Amino acid sequence: MIFERFLSVGSATTLARTLNAEGVTSRGGRPIDKGYLYKLLSNRVYIGEAVHKGTSYPGEHQAIINRDLWDKVRSIIAEDPRKRAGHCRRQTPALLRGLIFAPNGYAMTPAHTRKKGRLYRYYVTTSVQKLGPETCSVKRLPAAEIETAVIDQVRKMLRQPEMIVKTRATARIEDEAVTEAEVRDFLVEFDALWDELFPMEQTRIVQLLVERIDVDVEGISIRLRTEGMTSLVAEMRARTNYGRAA
Repeated sequence: MIFERFLSVGSATTLARTLNAEGVTSRGGRPIDKGYLYKLLSNRVYIGEAVHKGTSYPGEHQAIINRDLWDKVRSIIAEDPRKRAGHCRRQTPALLRGLIFAPNGYAMTPAHTRKKGRLYRYYVTTSVQKLGPETCSVKRLPAAEIETAVIDQVRKMLRQPEMIVKTRATARIEDEAVTEAEVRDFLVEFDALWDELFPMEQTRIVQLLVERIDVDVEGISIRLRTEGMTSLVAEMRARTNYGRAA
């Protein structure tokens, strides 16, 4: 089941989160993380082989994973993470769906066109679609450009001292042991790991962190969710503690 679902999702991070939500655990009853999945997906015992000192040999047991499924999964894992993320991003666009608004207050909705076989993505003001182009000074925005601009701003905002202090204050309501240094380290670590995340995970985090994005002809304004940042810190803290315990 895990091999087949990884083949479909292409992301160990996303699959681990889904399995945990479903109550699936390791044989020892522990939560499943990305490291556990990569170890499981690399176990040649499942294809009927035995491994001794790093060398695999034909085993005497029956395989439970067929070679075709194994090869497909291994080809995904062997691919560069950034290339995989780029491929998934093309399959799962609209990072800012439901969050971005034009100067006239109308939402901007994902749209796309295809020219000479190439896909072009945009965010279009809904009033322009429904009432005409004269209803808004910002009619449409190239999706890749506005998504990059938003992500860059969010990453900068997460490093701001006042945001760290605010997040720590909110986090202490749930856990008094959380320190300002921990919050700072987790947010800096998150910033460093962002490019390695798959688009589905990036979308989840953006929806968690961002409350609203307002666009005008001069730039963008982003409103973050403090409680979303607190949830992100709690997630990262739990993973760190679990890694130490393991």
